[in-house]
Amino acid sequence: MKDFEEYFDNGGSVMPFADMSKAERPNLKTRRVNVDFPAWMVDALDREAAHLGVTRQALIKVWIANCLTREAHTTSRA
Repeated sequence: MKDFEEYFDNGGSVMPFADMSKAERPNLKTRRVNVDFPAWMVDALDREAAHLGVTRQALIKVWIANCLTREAHTTSRA
């Protein structure tokens, strides 16, 4: 065990020792949803996404995540 710790402390990677076959990333399982937006909203989303250099889907995900996080913080204070 001491050799392992020394190896890591000296900048060695622990990845060769990890069994990644069963690794999971929590809260990243996805589910598909469909949402209909008015054309003007899609156009505005596309403009903002282009301005930021991201996809429309990425923009929507980030905005919704931010709103949900903010809402969770607001609700927990009440």
